[in-house]
Order: sequence, then structure tokens, then C-alpha cells
Amino acid sequence: MNWSFQLYSARNFQPWEGILKMLGKLGYKEVEGFGGVYDDPTAFRAELDKNGLSMPTGHFSIDALENDFDGVRKTADALGITLVICPYLLAEQRPADAAGWRGFGERLAKVGETAKKAGYGFAWHNHDFEFKTLADGSVPQDHILSAAPDIGWEMDVAWVVRGGVDPLPWIEKHGKRISAVHVKDMAKSGEGLDEDGWADVGHGTIDWAGLIKTLRAKSAAKYYVMEQDNPNDIERFASRSLASVKAY
Repeated sequence: MNWSFQLYSARNFQPWEGILKMLGKLGYKEVEGFGGVYDDPTAFRAELDKNGLSMPTGHFSIDALENDFDGVRKTADALGITLVICPYLLAEQRPADAAGWRGFGERLAKVGETAKKAGYGFAWHNHDFEFKTLADGSVPQDHILSAAPDIGWEMDVAWVVRGGVDPLPWIEKHGKRISAVHVKDMAKSGEGLDEDGWADVGHGTIDWAGLIKTLRAKSAAKYYVMEQDNPNDIERFASRSLASVKAY
């Protein structure tokens, strides 16, 4: 199994050349891109190649996907990205009701059609806000997935949990649409206070040993991507997390 690493985790630990060298030495085979590594895709691809790494998945903003898909395509092709992922919606852009979230899902569906015609897979990546109950009792994630039935889902399990929801029923219901997974852990009470409450994978509160078995059995996930939003020691996070998941 090729474990991947979301490079956003290492944004505060530059230069990238050192990060990629470290990840290759630790045994990672894949990385996931984000906007901070797209300035010179050809040069970045050369660094990936040098360290035995590939980048099959990458995050791109909704603005880039809707308004500059040709630019997304050029970046993706240079880096080898085949699964394009929309990762976020800014707070001020988030709808307040079910109709608004269905509308956003329809926007993602159109991006998905464009991506498919161009030869890419497409997925939405969640945070916690998609699981916060709306006034009518529904949750945004249901509206997004129902309004865009043909797109995939990169499931960030820890954000689902932070949203106050059990991930298992969502895996049961939407497993065939889960094309990638963010493998991230939440710190135990009183720990990780300087890391926004996150933890190294396998050293927090989420049952990753059980979840990985469930995801392998009941989802279509091809990519398992290690992430920590605000680590204070990138090598410790990368090495301890990889050791944990390899033991599962």
C-alpha cells in the first residue's frame, strides 16, 4: 500500500527540497499537492522524481476549478495529478440553508463534468462545517453529495469527527464514492494544545486500526493521505504516523 502525505502539513517547514527528501527516506511513495507547491510544477516534479515520489492527487480551489481549469490542467499534467480535489469553501462563501448547499453541490457537479471530459477524476474534500446541522435539521454534506451524484469524496475522517458525527454510517452509505481518505488523528484531552488539538496518527483518539480495515472493505479509496494541520515537528509526525499505519 502506497501511503501518501498531504504537503500542506509541511508548509511551515521549508524548503520543499528537504521535505521531499525526508518523506522519500521515511518510505512514503506519494504526496498530495496544494496551492503552495504549484508555482513551478516542472521543477517540483523533478524534485519528486529525484526522491522516488509521485503526486497522483492534488487540491485546487473552487475559484481555480471554475475560472481557470486550463491552468489546473497544465499544473496537474506537469505534476502527474490524476485526481483533482476541491478542498474548501471560505466561511463567507458558505450557504446558510439547504437550497444554498444544493446549489454549491451543483457547482461541484459542473466542475466534475469538466474534469471527467479532460480525463481526470474529481472529488470534494470535507472539513467539519459540512456536518453542522442546518435550521431544517439536514446537513450540508448530504446536499453536496446528492446534488453532485457523480463526483467522488475525499473523506477527512478527523474533520467528520470534529463535526460531531460518527464516520462509520457515512462510510457505509457513501463508501463507493470515497476515492481518497485523509488519515489524521485528534489529540487526547489536554494534549496537542500547540497543534490545534491534532495528533500523530495512532497517538490520538481515533480508531485508525479499525477504520482502515473498514475503509479497505467498504470504500473505493485508492489513496490514503497522512495529514496534520499544524504539527510542531514535521519529521516526528511523518515518521510516527507512518509507523502506526504500517502496523495496522
